[in-house]
Amino acid sequence: MKAVVQDRYGGPEVLRATEVPVPRPADGQVLVRVAATSINLSDWETLRGSPAYARLGGLRRPRRSILGSDIAGTVEAVGTGVDRFAPGDEVYGDNLDLKGGFAELAVMPESALALKPAGLTFAQASTIPQAGAIALQGTAGAGPGRRVLVNGGGGGSGTFAIQLAKRLGAHVTGVDNALKLEHMRSLGADEVIDFRRADFTRDVEPYDLVLDLVAHRSVFAYRRALARGGRYRCVGGSVRALVRVLTIGAAAGAVTGRSLGVLAVKEGPAYFQPLADLCVAGDVTTHIDRTVGLDEVPDALALVGAGQALGKVVVAPG
Repeated sequence: MKAVVQDRYGGPEVLRATEVPVPRPADGQVLVRVAATSINLSDWETLRGSPAYARLGGLRRPRRSILGSDIAGTVEAVGTGVDRFAPGDEVYGDNLDLKGGFAELAVMPESALALKPAGLTFAQASTIPQAGAIALQGTAGAGPGRRVLVNGGGGGSGTFAIQLAKRLGAHVTGVDNALKLEHMRSLGADEVIDFRRADFTRDVEPYDLVLDLVAHRSVFAYRRALARGGRYRCVGGSVRALVRVLTIGAAAGAVTGRSLGVLAVKEGPAYFQPLADLCVAGDVTTHIDRTVGLDEVPDALALVGAGQALGKVVVAPG
């Protein structure tokens, strides 16, 4: 089968499209013929091996040679002990541990998969598992009269988070680069900020909830941006920023009646299917910047890594 492989950490230039053996599903695993895999920022981080947490399980070399975790496709075969799925079933899920989505076939744990809703295309379904789980958990607590800010609002998780917070009745501010301001407005953001021209932690009315998808500022800046009783949660960012949020930030926030921490994202169908249901009902929409083939994966990863994609970029191996 054809796959995009990396043998070492680096930029897009270390990737190569080549033929590899077809994987076999072990006990409790499912072999999926991949129809679509959406790119996450975690794929870019694992490609580069940076931040340092991206090297967990593979300090010198990548633990997995094929990236891509948010997979949608058709069940090709099942391993022993699998009773929820059968060949021909249309499925989707986040294969964060095994990855393998940038290929024609991928092995996934049965527990990571759900049946794809008939109302979603494979490409649409592939945008949901990881980004949707982050957005749903990151916007918990949004509601009428609450001021919510999403930093990185024009990307995959941010696109869902803005819509979810707005749907809950919050006043929503989206922060990203200038290329994404109109995109965030189209999602329902009441206010938008170009982070290159303005600092959302200064000279603004404080926020009740901040979901930070690109944490890089000091914890004292984040604390300043929060109203008393407010909550700041980050997902990703530099190791230095995350450590400071977990230590200095947690202490400083507690002293001043604010909560600063890292969002511990729960994984699995139970945490992304509610968003799929909202998408099928038309209450939330998926946004696909572009769909590319396996040969275009290096350029597509660079686009996501540079923060230039509006919503999600999807890889379709077929």
